[in-house]
Amino acid sequence: MKIRSKITISLVCAFAGLMIAIQLQSIQEPNERDTRDLWEIRSQLQLEQKQQQQLYQQISESESVLEQYMELSEQEQLDTLKETIEELEKESGLTEVTGSGVVITVTPLYTGMENIQEYPTVTPDLLNRLLNELNIYGATDISIGNERIINVTPIRFVNGKTYVNNHALPTVPMEVKVLSNNPNRLLDYIQVSQSRDDFAIENLELTPVVVDNITLPKYEGTIQMDEVEVNELEETGEN
Repeated sequence: MKIRSKITISLVCAFAGLMIAIQLQSIQEPNERDTRDLWEIRSQLQLEQKQQQQLYQQISESESVLEQYMELSEQEQLDTLKETIEELEKESGLTEVTGSGVVITVTPLYTGMENIQEYPTVTPDLLNRLLNELNIYGATDISIGNERIINVTPIRFVNGKTYVNNHALPTVPMEVKVLSNNPNRLLDYIQVSQSRDDFAIENLELTPVVVDNITLPKYEGTIQMDEVEVNELEETGEN
């Protein structure tokens, strides 16, 4: 096999491995004690089972692509490499994406009661519950405000504000944009979801609508891969 072909295949393997490693990193078990209720645990289990299936599919697709590379010319390998990288970047949230889906507007819920909080806060717990449900219900891509959500997106509460991708979320009203292969079905799920009740308890209302053309921004952060190791195998020669 020629050197250029080896380099091409190595690049594909490395990039595909990186994307799969990101997926694996996102479903590692937390170190802290689990204090979630049964509903949250079931939702998280369903989500992780879905992610595991996606990982198996990605591994299978990567193996198939490598087999095809072996039968291509050098120029065809380079063209296919470019297409593969673009597709992996899209699947990982590293590119802007447009499609049909649901836009969820989060607004204060005014009930007429006294002493109601004037500006309710969307906490990380509420967001994580909503994201888990959206993923279970068929979301393919999600953004909150101007922040693209990927598998390693950090959601934290710092000094009274919720941060997504290390950026503070805007105050309500704000939008959660969700792409889906079946927007109407996703809309039906959202309308009867547990998240609507959870948000209502915190004086927040979720108003979902189907939109034919939604554009989500690309992920702008830096993906930390501190725990990922690459083992280089010494080549022993060819027969």
